[in-house]
Amino acid sequence: MISQPAMKLTLLRIALIPLFVFFYYIHPESWGQWLALIAYALACITDYFDGYLARKLGEVSAFGAFLDPVADKLMVCAVLIIVLQHYPESWLMVCTLIIIGREVWISALREWMSSIGQRDIVAVAKVGKWKTTTQMLALGFLIYRKPFIGLPIWHIGQVLLIIAALLTLSSMIAYTKGAWQQLK
Repeated sequence: MISQPAMKLTLLRIALIPLFVFFYYIHPESWGQWLALIAYALACITDYFDGYLARKLGEVSAFGAFLDPVADKLMVCAVLIIVLQHYPESWLMVCTLIIIGREVWISALREWMSSIGQRDIVAVAKVGKWKTTTQMLALGFLIYRKPFIGLPIWHIGQVLLIIAALLTLSSMIAYTKGAWQQLK
């Protein structure tokens, strides 16, 4: 299973997290920032292609379906914490708490629903995909943060992360509502 191309991409995404962290801290105000962004972008790209390859090659597995969102959560949480540490602003703290809190809650909810044979009720939905995509875009902007060809990258990242936090809340509510009967 680990030798499958899709699984290798998921494992690569996880392996890129410490590399991103290293680049981010080695020289955060110049070339380290670029290398961190490249490592992060590569990790984001693997998120698309691992699922695509698994479906195309008929290599969809329960372990792959489990590990893919774990890799996403590890990556997003690592970037949020690093950016927050570098820029301790209250809006960023609120977004970080919403996003990480939701990830913990939904992971626990999925575990619970799986244990009672109801995992399909909290399967990944479109709003969850939009949330992840918006988070990944926002964090890419926040990693780079300097104006680029006249675009206010940091401000674009702020707006996108606030949108991502709202989508995060929306998806948490949707998944919780779906499981509500089982939680009573």
